[in-house]
Amino acid sequence: MEHYLHYFIDHFGYIGIMVVLMLGIVGMPIPDELLLTYIGYRISTGSMSYPISFVFGFIGAIAGISISYYLGVKLGLPFLQKIGPKIHITEKRIEQTKALFAKLGPSVLFICYFIPGIRHLAAFLAGFNAYDRKKFMLYAYSGAFVWVFTFLTIGNYLGKNWIIIKQYMDEYRTFFMAVFILLICLLTIYWFYQQKKK
Repeated sequence: MEHYLHYFIDHFGYIGIMVVLMLGIVGMPIPDELLLTYIGYRISTGSMSYPISFVFGFIGAIAGISISYYLGVKLGLPFLQKIGPKIHITEKRIEQTKALFAKLGPSVLFICYFIPGIRHLAAFLAGFNAYDRKKFMLYAYSGAFVWVFTFLTIGNYLGKNWIIIKQYMDEYRTFFMAVFILLICLLTIYWFYQQKKK
């Protein structure tokens, strides 16, 4: 994997980061976090710029999630159920995302980047349910900002040990998902409590 990432970045540079992240979020089977972490490693060696990498990564992420949203608006759930199995999006994953959306609402758009399989579906379901476009942009784009920043920074910090992130994520993915969901639930409860006080 390291060889392919190295080859790809050398040939396509910053534009490649944008295109790959966009395709990955739309639904292509691309290891987005691994790519961002590798870019962070390249930043640590001085061969790439952090600000430029961040800008192109952020543009790719928001472009991908916006395309998913508009596909949801235009094509709806039947399309996803038809095309999903061809891009490894199962009926079970669709139902899980729908349940998350029902419980946590727009917060899912913020945390979905950190949950592989969910980020491919959250924006599509938001579009399908005619979720307000401005609110979608607020939550989804701020989530993209945090996601790109997080993995670029981790890769930059880890340096040549950047591959550790893949092993770490594979081992603790379920734990991190549970922590994110718990955090969002607590924030949502706190928000409702403040609204009730007002």
